[in-house]
Amino acid sequence: MSSSPSAAVPSPRRRLSRADRLQQLLAQAWQLVREEGTEALSLGRLAEQAGVTKPVVYDHFGTRAGLLAALYRDFDQRQGVVMDAALAASGPTLQDKAGVIAQAYVACVQTQGREIPGVIAALAGSPELARIKREYEAIFIEQCRTLLAPFARAGALPTAGLWGMLGAAEGLSYAAVNGDITPQQAQQELADTIIAMVARA
Repeated sequence: MSSSPSAAVPSPRRRLSRADRLQQLLAQAWQLVREEGTEALSLGRLAEQAGVTKPVVYDHFGTRAGLLAALYRDFDQRQGVVMDAALAASGPTLQDKAGVIAQAYVACVQTQGREIPGVIAALAGSPELARIKREYEAIFIEQCRTLLAPFARAGALPTAGLWGMLGAAEGLSYAAVNGDITPQQAQQELADTIIAMVARA
C-alpha cells in the first residue's frame, strides 16, 4: 500500500554542534547588548533571545560573569585574527607595522561598535573579569613588543611605552566609535604614537 504524498514525514530539526551553538549564543548576546545595553544582558534574557532553554545557556557560560568573559574573549580573538592577517600582508618597515596595528585595532573596535565599551566596563566591575581582561591585554602588549622591538635602537621597548600605546589605542578607538573623531584620524594618530614610542626607545 503506497503512502499518500500529504503524509510526508517532516525532516527532524538539525541539532547544532556545541561549537556552533556557542557561536549562535555569542551572536545573540552581542545583538542584545547592541539593542538593549550591557545591563540587560542576563543568561535568562539570552536564552529567550536565542530561542533556547535556560539550561543550554547555563551549560555554556555558567554565570553572567562567564558570559561577559566569553564576549571579551570573542572580541579579542577576532581582533587577533584581523591583525595577524593584516601583518602577514604588510610591508617590512616600522611605518608598515605601525599602520597595520593601528588600522586593525581601530577597525575591530569599530566593527563591534558601542557594545564593547559596555562589556569592558562590566568586566572592570569584577576582580575576576578584570584579571581576564588584563591577561588579554598582556598578550597584545607582548605581540606588539615582538613585532616592534627590532625597529628600536636598543633592540628592546620599555614596558611603560607599550602600555601607553595600548591606552592610546583604546582611547582613540572609542573616540572614533562615539563620533568625536573619524576612524581615519584615530588610525593615523595611533600609528604616529606607535612610531614615536619606538623612536624614543
